[in-house]
Amino acid sequence: MEEKLSLFSASDVERYINDYAIPWGINILMAIAIYVVGKIVVGFILSVFRRLMSKSKYDDMLVDFLEAILSAILMLFVIVASLDQLGVDTTSLVAILGAAGLAIGLSLQDSLKNFAAGVMLLVFKPFKSGDFVEAAGTAGSIVKIGIFTTTMNTPDNKEIIVPNGNIYGGNITNYSARDTRRVDMVVGIGYDADLLKAKKILEEMVAADDRILAEPAPKIAVSELADSSVNFIVRPWVNSADFWGVKFDFTENVKLRFDEEGISIPFPQMDVHLHKTDSE
Repeated sequence: MEEKLSLFSASDVERYINDYAIPWGINILMAIAIYVVGKIVVGFILSVFRRLMSKSKYDDMLVDFLEAILSAILMLFVIVASLDQLGVDTTSLVAILGAAGLAIGLSLQDSLKNFAAGVMLLVFKPFKSGDFVEAAGTAGSIVKIGIFTTTMNTPDNKEIIVPNGNIYGGNITNYSARDTRRVDMVVGIGYDADLLKAKKILEEMVAADDRILAEPAPKIAVSELADSSVNFIVRPWVNSADFWGVKFDFTENVKLRFDEEGISIPFPQMDVHLHKTDSE
């Protein structure tokens, strides 16, 4: 044992310390310092990002998600810088990460499409929670806008989860985007009915409904001389919340009032004529 120890002289130990221990120790300390300082800087950048995004009034879900992505990217740079200080070949590491990211991206194309569409929906806000919209072949009230999917509640209380890519890739009709809406109705009367009387009744009914707005002015006019009826268009403006109430109530009241006034509302009829032949 003494013979083995004698192989390492004081000069060898000193040279080992100077050539290996001290440089490696300095590199390790520098790597730790880079990581600690980098983490502090990342935290500062994220706090500034959070303040700026809060002033822009973006959706909290979008802000949290973007903050998480930014944090991951910045911390990746910090880790790469720390490993580079230790002498690790970061070029190969970055290449491996890039190849892995490409492979994951190709395998998750649909998910990335939904993610991109979700970000666009949260940024541009074509609708918000509570709006009644028609999109991706369905209609309902928006319950939640997620990063990958949007949850809708149908009028008959069914929950539908729609991929964001399907929503953003087609037409979006937002029935709640405006404060007012126009109710489009068609009322038919018989050809033998008093046209001017029917029009006056419709005008009285529109004027009597407090939910119908004076401006824009409602429109009542003869729109068509159909096969079995003379058709009026009735187009009053209402607050969006009153749309269905006015439409349903007005339709019912038209039938009741026309019955009282003796104005016929025609229905489709078919006349069948039978002809006898000489053989019969």
